[in-house]
Amino acid sequence: MNVLIAENPPLTQEDFASDLFQRLDPANIPRHIAIIMDGNRRWARKRGMPAFFGHRAGASNLHRIVQAAANAGIKVVTVYSFSTENWNRSAAEVYGLFHIFKIYLRQKREEMIAQGVRLQAIGDLSRLPKDVLLEVEEARKATSHCCRIELVLALNYGGRDDIRRAAISLLEDFTKGKIAKEAVSEEMFASYLDTASWGDPDLFIRTSGEWRISNFLLWQLSYSEVYITDVLWPDFDERQLLLALEDYQQRERRLGQK
Repeated sequence: MNVLIAENPPLTQEDFASDLFQRLDPANIPRHIAIIMDGNRRWARKRGMPAFFGHRAGASNLHRIVQAAANAGIKVVTVYSFSTENWNRSAAEVYGLFHIFKIYLRQKREEMIAQGVRLQAIGDLSRLPKDVLLEVEEARKATSHCCRIELVLALNYGGRDDIRRAAISLLEDFTKGKIAKEAVSEEMFASYLDTASWGDPDLFIRTSGEWRISNFLLWQLSYSEVYITDVLWPDFDERQLLLALEDYQQRERRLGQK
């Protein structure tokens, strides 16, 4: 992985964004970006508020960033919404997160349709509360015809669990005689992963300055460009996304080749 720790330039948001949009090469925009939306709780703590308010601000910001990504020409945004490890948080925080998911999916549904956002979800959805799963399915159906950009929510998702479930499915097909041992390749295995429909992310963004993948898309991020910023997720605005895209366009993507 090619990693950069981002620094904020001393420019105003309006001036920099306008200038940067003109400088970006529309032929070199990443098709698929993945984001760990980190820093919601710290954002709330800095303001003397409970974590719930940070998560709510983060959900609101997601809608803004997806719009900005679509405007930039990105086709897929995959976000780490709820990890398999998040169950270890307090029951109150987990309940609050699921409440925010339901409200977001319900309130933003018509806006997603209007803006051409097709909603998808990955992870072991079977463990989600029924009311949350219902909202996910309703949003999926309502936006199934949209084609401007796809928003993929990773819900009850873990990279190791994704690989485990893919291995089980592959073994089941092998046992049924659907595939031969000799036919198993990296490409075939990837087709069993949750992200098979979209391929690997070109760019991985993590906010709040943490140097971890945190069990997110472990297989898929092997050759993704990595961009880390100290900005907390609720403050990661359109300008910050443009900075990440500008840096991405300055990379030489050799994909393992010299």
